[in-house]
Amino acid sequence: MAWTTPRQDSDRSRRRLQLLAELAGARAVRQRSRPQRQRTERLRQLIATRRRVAG
Repeated sequence: MAWTTPRQDSDRSRRRLQLLAELAGARAVRQRSRPQRQRTERLRQLIATRRRVAG
């Protein structure tokens, strides 16, 4: 007996693809924002170090 996958209805398939696209978009936004956070944190550390040296 051959194993076959059950065929999904087109509405369910469309919703699944839409959800996967939204997840991929959210992941891309999150990955773009991380470098900015790292730069901001590094800049804050440099300013704090400068203030300690100057003060």
